[in-house]
Amino acid sequence: MDRPAGGGTGAALSPLGATPDGVRLRIRVQPRASVTEIVGLHGSEIRIRVAAPPVNGAANEALVRFLAERLDVGRSAVTVTSGSGARSKTVLVSGLTLDQAARRLGLTPPSPEPARGHGP
Repeated sequence: MDRPAGGGTGAALSPLGATPDGVRLRIRVQPRASVTEIVGLHGSEIRIRVAAPPVNGAANEALVRFLAERLDVGRSAVTVTSGSGARSKTVLVSGLTLDQAARRLGLTPPSPEPARGHGP
């Protein structure tokens, strides 16, 4: 059969998804990094390095602070809804559209330049 590996419905999971109140982010966290930053996409997740260690929720708190600042929302708008003890997490951010989140996270491709060719 011509189905993607991993089974399921065959639809690829997206790192960003719209919710009634905002957006859902699928994130892969790398704790104890030298600097907190977005690395890019890692499969169906956004890969983020955080400087904090994964001890007593420090990495989750650093992730929430970083996302709130990067997305220009209050910290109370950012909630880790699953994976609080794992590297793969689901985070809900209220008060944003999908487009706003993608742009602020730097995940949108640059706008295509107008075609400059000699057409018929």
